[in-house]
Amino acid sequence: MLVGLKEILKEGNARGIAVGAFNTPNLECLLAVLDSAEKLDVPVIVSHAQIHENVAPLERIGRVMLSLAKASSVNVCVHLDHGEDFEYCKRAIDLGFTSVMIDRSALSYEENIRGTREVTDYAHAHGADVEAELGRLPNREGGNGGGSALYTDPALVPDFIARTDIDALAIAFGTAHGIYATKPVLNMDVISEVAKRTDTPLVMHGGSGISDEQYREVIARGISKINYYTYMSYAGYAAAKAQAEEKETGFYHDLALRAQNAMAANAERTLRVFSGREA
Repeated sequence: MLVGLKEILKEGNARGIAVGAFNTPNLECLLAVLDSAEKLDVPVIVSHAQIHENVAPLERIGRVMLSLAKASSVNVCVHLDHGEDFEYCKRAIDLGFTSVMIDRSALSYEENIRGTREVTDYAHAHGADVEAELGRLPNREGGNGGGSALYTDPALVPDFIARTDIDALAIAFGTAHGIYATKPVLNMDVISEVAKRTDTPLVMHGGSGISDEQYREVIARGISKINYYTYMSYAGYAAAKAQAEEKETGFYHDLALRAQNAMAANAERTLRVFSGREA
């Protein structure tokens, strides 16, 4: 069933779990995530990142995401991840996405507020929810997450939320996007300090590559939504590569199915951890 971001995070909070948000730039990713969520009977967020526009144009993959979300036996939010500008966020909202993330975190504090508020005004007028980011994560593969200079300043959180009217806040506390070159060092106190200052749901980006114990701790400290993609995608790539190396010739659909099954196994394990079950 298609639902909004606020509704799905409220469900997660009532169940004492974090809701997984998975980028799904192709059908195999999408089926892997939805099948895993339905198997475990947990809510899930499927996302399209603007950076994947060249892989899967929004108007194409978005319609597939929305159709399968509506037919799902679990609650599914269809979300735009890391929208880089108002116009792209508007396209997603007009298409039917139930939430969007506007990421203006690389700009100054005041510019972040202005750019975010422009999106929330439009989104809320059209029935969609909004996530924004305060603090900053490295954009690609990134070791220890870029250092404390990029961390979210808890003291700024109440003002930022009041002036932007967002529905979820992504915070930076030591994670990074992509594959970690070294073990990430997370400042869990940032989560706790932010959680003291707001009831707005908190989001963790750069969720791949974190230990099960770290996942459990960030959830206990107040993280409601965890973004996850890289390691699932790599699992699919590795499975398809192994299939191709087993046979000199074959069919693409066999590679795609092998990748989908591997990603489903990875997504299921991840959702088990997010929902407090044994992996």
